[in-house]
Amino acid sequence: MEELPPQTMTAFRIMMAGFTALIIIIFAKSFRRLSKREWVYTLLGMLFSVVLHHSLIAVGLTMIDASTASLILSLVPLTTAILAVLFLGEQLTKFRIIGFILALSGVFFIQGGSFSDIQLSKGELILFIAMFVQAISFIFVKKATATLDSKQVTAIMYLLGSIGLLIISFMAEPKGINEMTSAPLFIYFLFIVSGVVATGLGYVVFNAAIQQIGAGKTAIFNNFVPFFGLVFSALFLNETITASQTVGFMFIVAGVLFGTGYIEKLRVTKHKRIKSQKSV
Repeated sequence: MEELPPQTMTAFRIMMAGFTALIIIIFAKSFRRLSKREWVYTLLGMLFSVVLHHSLIAVGLTMIDASTASLILSLVPLTTAILAVLFLGEQLTKFRIIGFILALSGVFFIQGGSFSDIQLSKGELILFIAMFVQAISFIFVKKATATLDSKQVTAIMYLLGSIGLLIISFMAEPKGINEMTSAPLFIYFLFIVSGVVATGLGYVVFNAAIQQIGAGKTAIFNNFVPFFGLVFSALFLNETITASQTVGFMFIVAGVLFGTGYIEKLRVTKHKRIKSQKSV
């Protein structure tokens, strides 16, 4: 983000990820024609997960630290659980309500832990919107992968989505293409790794997980995002991790575990095990 125009760089990174997924499909021989219903869900997933989410992140990361951004994005599992309650008819239990309260408390600590200063910066607001649209996309990806191979969904989403991002970059950064050639060689290495490994292979695996175990359970693993985001931003970007950020992270993780139903499932499993032991 510091060396390359963010919107243009994001467009080409996503395009690289799409070609990575396409190569995987070709070798796996898992391509087939989509039905109209599958096209609708795939294109909606592309709009929210690729065009909106990644363009917003590209802009937001130029305004706030990577550590703060990763903490905001850690709200994805909780937001996914809320959307599942609203749109998929999942039950709103007391454990989920506790989770929502804990996660909101985490957001409070992220922004400084003071009611007098509770005001989101422009960059933080953009990252919150990016987080929200990604959570929406998980619902559409789950519906698309109910009948369609997740690798094909990923390839279509990223190839078509990169075209949308490229159009946005032409309007937002008219000189973006020329500026893409002025960075040090190491930056292009990071760019390729980000496109092929982090985005391409990463989302192929992630969407496959959504297909296998559902959006809610898969989103739980986003808990690792703030942890690695905090650690790597300190190690590689020399960012300072504050005490309020650490407290906020713990609240958000606790909120996600309660809000997605994970704690409730552990409790039910434990009671069943105790009951079975008593009956024996």
